[in-house]
Amino acid sequence: MSELSYFLPAIVLLLCLIGIHCYLGLHVLMREVIFIDLSLAQVAAMGYVVSLILGFELGTWGSYGVALLHTMGGALLFAYCKRVEHEISQESLIGITYAFAASMVVLLLNNVGHGMEHVKNMLVGRILWVDWHDVIKVVVLYSIVGLIHYFYRQRFFSLSKKENIQNAIFWDFIFYALFGVVITSSVGSAGLLLVFSLLIVPAQISSVLFKAIKNRLFFGWGLGLLISVIGLFTSLKVDLPTGAVTVFFFTATAIVFTFIRAFLAK
Repeated sequence: MSELSYFLPAIVLLLCLIGIHCYLGLHVLMREVIFIDLSLAQVAAMGYVVSLILGFELGTWGSYGVALLHTMGGALLFAYCKRVEHEISQESLIGITYAFAASMVVLLLNNVGHGMEHVKNMLVGRILWVDWHDVIKVVVLYSIVGLIHYFYRQRFFSLSKKENIQNAIFWDFIFYALFGVVITSSVGSAGLLLVFSLLIVPAQISSVLFKAIKNRLFFGWGLGLLISVIGLFTSLKVDLPTGAVTVFFFTATAIVFTFIRAFLAK
């Protein structure tokens, strides 16, 4: 019981991450911009490195603010460039942005002490070591994002379904900006790889199995929670980084599911 209470903040944080990322993952799949999460997460990581160089401690509001400014820049780029998506592929722009941000992280950390340790933390996160302050911050941010998505869900889903609406560029920017708020916060605690897994794997599997958005959400939440708990407690038993172990289980689940679907489709 004492061990469970020690890791309770990490479990609650995982619940929050699963809740918001599975929902956003459904939008990402409908928009067919699968790697936008990875790209914005890398931009957020670049922002955290810049904040480190500027003297902000990681995990503080100062570092989050610097990272968020970088992510907002990426959000503005993706929203505005939709005007020319018939000429320039969104996926290629996402890939270019990811490559740029990743290379900048390497260059900026080249002369920083313990640079490789920072890279590792950005990839696999520090989810085991979060405290209730981290959890409260995430709950507040994600609740605000969730409420905005709830009240304007028709506009967001219309855009994701590629339907024409008024002020489409503005609402696209709002979507990507909110997405950036979530990603910036998530990368700081869970790491880039786990954030991507949480966003894509539950949403992808649930989208194959169910047509209704509500059914996809509930199944995705349940699946994400199950895999995350397995990854968390397995990492404790084998004494390996929680983020990397959990990503392994998410990836294995996706691969096994794909093989099963391919076999049944014969």
